[in-house]
Amino acid sequence: MKIRNFLTASAVAVALAWSASASAHCDTLDGPVVAAARKALDTGNPNFVLVWVQKNDEAEIRNAFQKARNVRKAGGEAKELADMYFFETLVRIHRAGEGAAYTGLKPAGMVEPPIAAADKAIETGKLQGLAKVIFDRTEKGLHGHFDQVMAKKKYDPTDVEAGRAYTSAYVEFTHYAERLYNAAETMAPEHVQKTSAAPAHTH
Repeated sequence: MKIRNFLTASAVAVALAWSASASAHCDTLDGPVVAAARKALDTGNPNFVLVWVQKNDEAEIRNAFQKARNVRKAGGEAKELADMYFFETLVRIHRAGEGAAYTGLKPAGMVEPPIAAADKAIETGKLQGLAKVIFDRTEKGLHGHFDQVMAKKKYDPTDVEAGRAYTSAYVEFTHYAERLYNAAETMAPEHVQKTSAAPAHTH
């Protein structure tokens, strides 16, 4: 039980540290950034989206917001085009603020399981579902690397190739464990930098 509790806590921290690789969540049409954009456009309140960008990008977002609001008054296709223009502008600037490339908006439904679970945890106020998703994946990875090491540990000292297979598995296992340990103590570098300079968002 102790190892499970430890790994669950560590794995949750790993998910935070791996946020750079999961950052595609913010460029999906059902992600939180576009959801904020829809709310801002519908209510006329840009504050819903300003929290997703850095302070020095605020003027550009306000300008794009006003343009979109003006055009969407025409309704129909004009409204759809105006909304999409604003979505793309907002997501592009948001990702630039995180130091990530913008490759276009992704369709809805492309959210990775840990990110979906993280959103659900925030929505419900319960972390257990997210912890289980991450723990299960982390435990599987640890067991996979560990089993490889143990299967190759008792090699014949006269068999150099078998020894190399063991040392390779050993290195993979220990590095995997090290990455988990280090990730449990740190945040992604881009978030440390951004939050210290301008705590506009934590995504």
